[in-house]
Amino acid sequence: MSGSANTPAELSALVRDYALDLGFDLVGIGPATGYGEENDLFGEWIDRGYAGEMKYLERGLPSRKEIGRILEGARSVVSCALNYNTDNARSTEVGGDDRGWISRYAWGDDYHDVMDEMLGELARYIKDVSPKDSAARTYVDTGPVLEKAHAGRSGVGWLGKNTCLINQRAGSWLFLGEVITDAELEFDAPAADRCGTCTRCIDACPTGAIVEPYVLDATKCVSYLTIELKGKIPRELREGVENNVFGCDVCQDVCPWNRDALFTPKENFLPRRGLLAPELSRLMEISAEDFSGVFRKSPVKRAKRRGFMRNVLVAVGNSGNKKYIEYVRALLGDEEPLVRAHAVWALWKLGGRECLSELSELLETETDPGVAEEIRLAVDGAARDAEDGFS
Repeated sequence: MSGSANTPAELSALVRDYALDLGFDLVGIGPATGYGEENDLFGEWIDRGYAGEMKYLERGLPSRKEIGRILEGARSVVSCALNYNTDNARSTEVGGDDRGWISRYAWGDDYHDVMDEMLGELARYIKDVSPKDSAARTYVDTGPVLEKAHAGRSGVGWLGKNTCLINQRAGSWLFLGEVITDAELEFDAPAADRCGTCTRCIDACPTGAIVEPYVLDATKCVSYLTIELKGKIPRELREGVENNVFGCDVCQDVCPWNRDALFTPKENFLPRRGLLAPELSRLMEISAEDFSGVFRKSPVKRAKRRGFMRNVLVAVGNSGNKKYIEYVRALLGDEEPLVRAHAVWALWKLGGRECLSELSELLETETDPGVAEEIRLAVDGAARDAEDGFS
């Protein structure tokens, strides 16, 4: 490709058109610098402990504050969005005690793989049509970039009270990525906040993770608990996880801006067979080999099999369905302590005082301290059930 644009406005028009031709649903251009308020708020969020175990967010704070650390002389950020919404049921529409829920974004292929290639092509195009040799770097939720702040400043959408980026046509089912460049581009107008007085996302959050409008305590968020957290899910939050086995869509499912949101035409994001409200009994029988096969090139692989089975067992415990007791018993001997610990909790939730002797016997043979602690807590709970006359 040859030729170049003569003015920032001409170059920006070319970049926007090319991004849309590549298949992005939304594109906007904003400044690379001038995000002092957003950086301060992000730093305060970190200081309040809301990032939990996501230490990489704190490590990347200096680069978020000074984008020149990422690309010297950076002037513009091209924010791109891919819609992943599909014409399928929402989590709030799926009932019963035999189904789990995988977040909509993880039904299809890993968005990192899909967007990396597209953004790379856009970066090459920007270099080619710029009036001078320009540099560019791309990110897809993998680097120290305030993606939602840049997308908001470029007009792609506004930051909702649930902290998701919302576009009035496409809703919030959006994957974000950006090209940071030293090319001089014409900026788009920022998006206006259209949340108004609505608090549906805050009211619906099953664990109360949206502690105030626009502020999320990630350590309580079901998505964090089922994806980012590597250890045991805190006992006091397990019931709030409900039937979610990977991520959570509740705050987006109840958002009025998603009521008539556009559907994606991309087959990459359509639900793979069996991943839309999967049967819990099927998930409990997934072996390590099965897990690698079923979730090949899927975001779900991030949780690894032990994290995923932990989540499944919490969902099973929350189901209240005693038919799963035999499935749970089979996982009491799993090689992963994390899985055994949550199998203990699920058994207690489903069996109550009926499993008191079984739990006591387990305590005599368990060697992992974390699992043993879980057994002692379950034994105490089962004993209280027995004393109170509850099953």
